[in-house]
Amino acid sequence: MNKIETLSPNHTSRRTFLKTATGGAVLAAAGLGTPMSLLAEDKPALIKRKGRIKQSVSRWCFGKIPMKEFCKTCVDLGIGGIDLVGPGEWPILKEFGLIGTCTPSHSLPVGLNHKQNHADCLKKIREAIEVTSAAGYPNVICFPGNRNGISDTEGAANCVEALKTIAAFAEEKKVTLVMELLNSKVNHKDYQADHTTWAVDICKAVGSPNVKVLYDIYHMQIMEGDLIRTIRDNINYIGHIHTAGNPGRNEIDDTQEINYKAVMQAIADTKYSGWVAHEFTPKRDPLTSLKQAVDICDV
Repeated sequence: MNKIETLSPNHTSRRTFLKTATGGAVLAAAGLGTPMSLLAEDKPALIKRKGRIKQSVSRWCFGKIPMKEFCKTCVDLGIGGIDLVGPGEWPILKEFGLIGTCTPSHSLPVGLNHKQNHADCLKKIREAIEVTSAAGYPNVICFPGNRNGISDTEGAANCVEALKTIAAFAEEKKVTLVMELLNSKVNHKDYQADHTTWAVDICKAVGSPNVKVLYDIYHMQIMEGDLIRTIRDNINYIGHIHTAGNPGRNEIDDTQEINYKAVMQAIADTKYSGWVAHEFTPKRDPLTSLKQAVDICDV
């Protein structure tokens, strides 16, 4: 039986992955052979959004809220999808007319930058692409992993080699593989994709429209700053975006340093058509904070 890794809704860590079966029975139950347009019930949002920024939210940040309650709130707020959930929860998404905006695949610290990891990582990526394509969903996440003594040059070359072997399959299945940028200063010590240029250069070397970068605004504020210029300069290689406030990875309001309204305006002005997923850990009432974040980003 095929397996991919998925995030547990009962934990609040990006590193917590569980195995979720994705064999034929699960696919059939989820209706993954049928286009989303034929499955999703038309449930209009209570709050009408401008639509220039397609907003999603990472499930793990709100894992204490029961899934159906969370989905209903997302619909009411005008959120179109939920990030980082696996096929086991996709039937609930479909029930509420939501989509899975980015599917988990392999482990975060053990990734494509070391050749000995290629077979296992690529197997999990391929399985994730298969089920994501069948569901009509857009993205699968991947990671270079931690350096573990490897140079940035060798790590990049190994990532290019691995991604070139899977890029044509992603194109065939109409799924975009997104490599996430994370900070190695605070949250993910030794993680290799900690600067935009490093990951974008990998995408350029692979040369596929279906291999892009997941630009995490919080992480890149810590590592680089200069967010708007960097996003504008690299928008053709950005396939997915995450938000959170810095410092602290909490709410994106005026308690932190990033001007999210300005950043979102700049993103919208580029005609970016991908998803922006909120990935902050709320310090206050979580759904009040989520509504506030969606309001801020609705430019």
